[in-house]
Amino acid sequence: MTNRITSVQNAQFKQWRKLHQAKYRKRLQTYLIEGEHLVEEALKHLPEAAFEALIISENYRGELIAEDKVDYIITQSMSDQLSQTPANQGVFAVLKMPLSDSLPQDGTHYLLIDNVQDPGNVGTMIRTADAFNYDAVILGEGSVDIYNDKVLRATQGSIWHLPVLTQNLRDSIKILKHKNIPILATTLNEQAVSYQSLDSFNACAIIMGNEGQGVSSELIKFADQSVYIPMPGQSESLNVAVATGILLSKFVNN
Repeated sequence: MTNRITSVQNAQFKQWRKLHQAKYRKRLQTYLIEGEHLVEEALKHLPEAAFEALIISENYRGELIAEDKVDYIITQSMSDQLSQTPANQGVFAVLKMPLSDSLPQDGTHYLLIDNVQDPGNVGTMIRTADAFNYDAVILGEGSVDIYNDKVLRATQGSIWHLPVLTQNLRDSIKILKHKNIPILATTLNEQAVSYQSLDSFNACAIIMGNEGQGVSSELIKFADQSVYIPMPGQSESLNVAVATGILLSKFVNN
């Protein structure tokens, strides 16, 4: 049954708006997505049980969701308040966070993200890991919340194509080492070698670090090999998402 909500004072609507903030997402264990593409990807790749609500505005004229599948219809004004994009398409979903945060048992390729704070970068890194068939992405402490709206939009739906976890990276690395997976850290220390000099691996975990500070020295100590990307031009550094694309394409999971 489809419910109509016409007041911004409605308790349900107020709760959806709270999902714009990370503290409420964590407390409620749900998150909000918007736009036809993201909602379509969620419908394709998530089980029905993952959906808490499908919402459209009264002005929605798209064909993605039949009205009999919609849980709530809201006014256009309410839709504008719920939207976090300049081009509000009037279609939203409230999704439940996954219950499991364990690493895939049979995985061989992992991307570890250390304290990367720009949501566009993190979303692009997740999308890149998906493109090169990585088995999981692990975000460490200090990285942006994976359910941030800008992260979700930058993933273009890849967040539902592979496990994306938030864990203590030291603990994750210990587990990966126990699985005999080589750990590569991006850095410019004396032990670092050009990524081009390395053969492809049957298994690996690549640590990418903060936009300004790089991978933390503590995590570098855990790495089996430090690597860098040669840059013959005049730029001092690469954007972390671009660097991730270069390395993941070298160590692609075939």
